[in-house]
Amino acid sequence: MIRRLSSARAALRRLNADSSGATLVEFAFVGPVLILMILGLFDIAHTQYTSSVLHGAMQKAGRDLTLENANGRQAAIDTRVRQQIETVMPSGAQVDFIKLSHADFADIGEPEDILGDDPSNAAGNGVCEGAKNERYIDANNNGRWDADRGKTGIGGARDAVLFTARVTYPRMFPLFTMTGMPRNVTLEASTVLRNQPFDEQDKTRIERNCP
Repeated sequence: MIRRLSSARAALRRLNADSSGATLVEFAFVGPVLILMILGLFDIAHTQYTSSVLHGAMQKAGRDLTLENANGRQAAIDTRVRQQIETVMPSGAQVDFIKLSHADFADIGEPEDILGDDPSNAAGNGVCEGAKNERYIDANNNGRWDADRGKTGIGGARDAVLFTARVTYPRMFPLFTMTGMPRNVTLEASTVLRNQPFDEQDKTRIERNCP
């Protein structure tokens, strides 16, 4: 009996002193965190690279769109930008273009002007209200008041154009499933340009009643 207990104690001491396999156990704790960090770095690097390609393509497209014959080349320019972007995108990427023309740079992002008879509107509540007999300048001539006066398209001579590309694509790495990140990445790049003065600028002023 004593011999058996002594043998058991000796086995326990050997087991306590044996460190083989400890690395495997430690890696089981550290490995998932390390892999998650590596995937995160790859995901961030790919997003930054894609954003850089997108901005470069937009700058080139912006220069091309300032040419006099740009109206007839819009489709070709859009196709070229899309092709450049898709070279670094996973399959399933969606590329959308938004072009808004304005009479001047100062008009970009501004609402259509409201012409109100009501003195209370002098404070600028920014709401086009038919009940107050207000009128507005329909800068984009679409028949309604808009919070952005830009007109769809690249406009005409001397117009300032805000050209935006929005890219949405699924993440290349399964990081989102472990961190709660959205499945898709959305990137935007914009460039502002001015059309060549190849003709007189259209300065038609259209006033309409507020709804």
